[in-house]
This record gives sequence, structure tokens and C-alpha cells, in this order.
Amino acid sequence: MPGHGGRHGQSDHTDLNGQAMKYALLSDVHANLPALDAVLADIAPRNLDAAFHVGDLVGYAPWPNEVVERVRGAGIPGVAGNYDSTVASGHKHCGCRYEDPRQEALSHESYAWTRAHVSDATKAALAQLPFRLDLRPLGGHVAGPTLMLVHGTPLNNTTYWTADRPDAFCLKMAAAAGARAGDLIAFGHTHQAWHRIVNGVHFVNTGSVGRPKDGDWRAGFALVDIDATGAIAIDFVRVEYDIARAMDAIRRSDLPDEFADYLRHGGQVPSPA
Repeated sequence: MPGHGGRHGQSDHTDLNGQAMKYALLSDVHANLPALDAVLADIAPRNLDAAFHVGDLVGYAPWPNEVVERVRGAGIPGVAGNYDSTVASGHKHCGCRYEDPRQEALSHESYAWTRAHVSDATKAALAQLPFRLDLRPLGGHVAGPTLMLVHGTPLNNTTYWTADRPDAFCLKMAAAAGARAGDLIAFGHTHQAWHRIVNGVHFVNTGSVGRPKDGDWRAGFALVDIDATGAIAIDFVRVEYDIARAMDAIRRSDLPDEFADYLRHGGQVPSPA
């Protein structure tokens, strides 16, 4: 589902001293407050210039309101994930893809639970998230890279941009976004991190803070370094968190208990017979 009106936010985070700019990019927290808190604690001493999120703050875990409040309180701007925009608008489903029929059935339970438990303030905050956010780390007055933040793709927030997509798909998305050599498009949605450079454009999936699907239960996020020449370096970080607290809270809620096991196994659930 596209975001709200396709609005682009624009922000200049300018390095006045010629030093490298450093950003943290977070995605797919999915209402997992212990995972988010661990990531925020990890990035706090890193002396970063800013942190941004690329959507899906809610869903699957029992802290949707607390996560949105924490992100807003930390001053972390970002974009609307499919879960955020569908919860905000009361859409009939979350626009998610499922590993198997059982996961599909569980996802509907998660969506219904989340819609029933988000506060009006949370819905309003989710509704205010733009579809896309553009950053100019070196400022708008000089040539330099543009960092384009979306959730799924530059065209919608429901398409899964997986690592096995061919270069041609990446270039098609770059053209749709207006990206040029030296720019970066960052996104999430698949819960699996990867980085590729095609024709000079960086494509970065930031992974998932609260619900990884790569077999590693630890919270994940991406660090982006941009030096004074505009050169970009990417580092993926994994952080341990109080997963026992998250699993226990899921089991104590009306959410499906399977979501706790999903966290423990990093999304690698056995296929049903």
C-alpha cells in the first residue's frame, strides 16, 4: 500500500567540519519494546549524527503504543511501513506476505489485536508518517549523495525487495526514485539485511530490530557512514536484548504464542507437514 499521498520529507544533515556523517537506520521494530530499547542503548554512545526508522513500528508484539512513544520521544523521524499505514487507516489487512497458511492465519490475528489495542494518539502518530524521507548529508548547497528512505520500494510499501532481486529490478527502483550514482536507497520490510551497489547506487535493506527472519534472534540495524567526499560505507549491527521478557509478554497477552517462538528462532519456523 502506498503511503499517505506519496509525501516526501526532506532534511539536510550537514557536516560543517568536513567530518564523516554517521546515521543509524532502524526498521521493523514491530512493537518489540525490549529489542528497541537495546538498540537505542547501543547507538547512544556511538556519537551518531542522527537515527531514522524505515517503518513498521507496530504489529506482532504487545507494545505498539510504547514503541511509538519511545521512537517519538527519542526524536527519531521515519517513514510509514505497511503495518503503520494500514493500522492508521483501518485497512482490511496489513499488506503482509506469509511463509505458509498458518503464518497467514496468525498474521490476521496480530493485525486485529494491534488495531484493537493502539491508542488514538498512536494512530494519529502513524498517520503522520510520510511515505518517503530524503536526506542530504552534505547539505543542499553542494553536490553530494541523497539518502532516500522508504519501507518497501519507492513505489509502494508492500513489495518485498529481497536480496535475490536482479540488478535490473534495483535499477528500475532507482529510476523510479530518481536516484543517481552515489545515492543510497534504504528500506526494510523483508526483515533480512543486505547491501548491494549497482551502477554506483547503494541499495540497503536495514534488517529488523524486533522480528528478524534470518535465523538470528538478535535485534538488527544498519549504520551508514558518509565522508566529506560523499563516499558511503555500510555496517550491519546485531544486538542482544531481553528476549525472554518479550516472549513472556507475548504469551501473557492475547497474541498467538507462536509469535514468541518466532522471535526465539529468528523467524525460521518449521514448515507445516
